[in-house]
Amino acid sequence: MTTAILQTTYFGPVQWYQKLNRYDHCFIEQHDSYQKQTYRNRCVIATANGMQVLTVPVEVSGEKQEVREVRISDHNQWRRIHWNALQSAYSESPFFEYYADDIRPFFEKKYDYLVDFNEAIRQTVCNLIDIHPEVEYTTDYARQHPNDYRDIIHAKHPQPDSNFESRPYWQVFSHKHGFLPNLSILDLLFCMGPESIFYL
Repeated sequence: MTTAILQTTYFGPVQWYQKLNRYDHCFIEQHDSYQKQTYRNRCVIATANGMQVLTVPVEVSGEKQEVREVRISDHNQWRRIHWNALQSAYSESPFFEYYADDIRPFFEKKYDYLVDFNEAIRQTVCNLIDIHPEVEYTTDYARQHPNDYRDIIHAKHPQPDSNFESRPYWQVFSHKHGFLPNLSILDLLFCMGPESIFYL
């Protein structure tokens, strides 16, 4: 049985969902120290102006706070801002209307903890793509592992991953920006719909 270790993500990139699809068992780390500017609380989408980062505001107390303890903030009406950004970016995509009713509730319901929010997202997205990974959350900080993607799949400083190639697919604004690789899974889902699984 093949196992991988991943960070928790907010509508994580295609690469992250590829791991869920390709490994028999995935551990999601929840005992590491929270770090800013990671996929834990941000995703990247394609807009008419290029790539846009959507960040979930969080409340962090202290440098050593574990991810599982990080609370979501209601700061700046971010839910409305994120949903409006998705509507603006993907309303012309083939499958936005098809999946909108599944995705919209994440911007209406309030979650206390980031990990719980991200897990609810993961379950929904996996169901929509029709992948059914065996996922478990770490009970303490996981030691280094041969298939450890916690630092490899990184928003700011991605590391080489010989097991991932971002294969082009149709994107709404590709005529303006060309293909933008490894965006949020939402980009793949809204653009490719049921065919998304074939890109994982």
